[in-house]
Amino acid sequence: MATQPRSLSGKVAVITGGGRGIGEGIARALTAEGARVAVGDLDAPAAARVAESLGPDALGLPLDVTDLPGFTDFLDAVERRLGPIDVLVNNAGIMPVTPFAEERPESIVRQLEINLHAVIHGSHQAVSRMLPRRAGHIVNVASMAGKSGFPNLATYCATKHGVVGLSEALRAELRGSGIEISVLMPGVVETELATGLGTAKGVKVVTPQEVAAELVAALKVPRFDIFVPRSAGRTYYAASMLPRKAREAFARALGIDDVAKKDPARRAYEERAAASAPAVEAEQEKAAAAETV
Repeated sequence: MATQPRSLSGKVAVITGGGRGIGEGIARALTAEGARVAVGDLDAPAAARVAESLGPDALGLPLDVTDLPGFTDFLDAVERRLGPIDVLVNNAGIMPVTPFAEERPESIVRQLEINLHAVIHGSHQAVSRMLPRRAGHIVNVASMAGKSGFPNLATYCATKHGVVGLSEALRAELRGSGIEISVLMPGVVETELATGLGTAKGVKVVTPQEVAAELVAALKVPRFDIFVPRSAGRTYYAASMLPRKAREAFARALGIDDVAKKDPARRAYEERAAASAPAVEAEQEKAAAAETV
């Protein structure tokens, strides 16, 4: 018998990095399903704009996911305003493109804090809130870069592999608890983050709306792996059956090595990404000042 899709009507859903791109698409899709949505974003006006456009039941608040106490306070504020959190989408992330030998230490720290540490913290907070109710769904946004390696994205790939590993472990640990875990793995998506990126042969570039639709489907009928497009998942599993040399040759034939290269068109995005972890950078400045005293 087919599984009856779950209703999302009235559910409280939180999306980090929801002020634009994939996060905004997810917020709109969940609102269309009747969910009560809270959007958090470092860009407070963007979060407010999205929430206002979603209607009176939506909430938009400033959120620096690298400020861990602030992240906790944000979730507390959502629960005071909207009720217990049913769905948490750990979506906030950045993707600088640079050869690893040229990457600055602060870029590495920034990605680790935003793309991985914040996802761990958000997941930890969600689990602690959902376990007593034995209900909830955590969606961690990774990437196809969490399953493969791409030149000029070494640190990004490391963080997204970490997100996949975290999600795998939580799925095993929480089996039978009532908490569902999913990991979202899009390929190239039509967002600012993907500006100037190439594409692999035969891999479709998708829209934020298509990503959001797959996420909604996985919330209604829970599944762990959410590949977008779904064909990327089939390609990944087929390639994983090959010996390493053959698998790498297959990837090169698809043009994987040419997906992420420095491009002047990325300048605006790269500059914004470089200013996306104020809490971490403030701590680094304090530590540097203390060393000079």
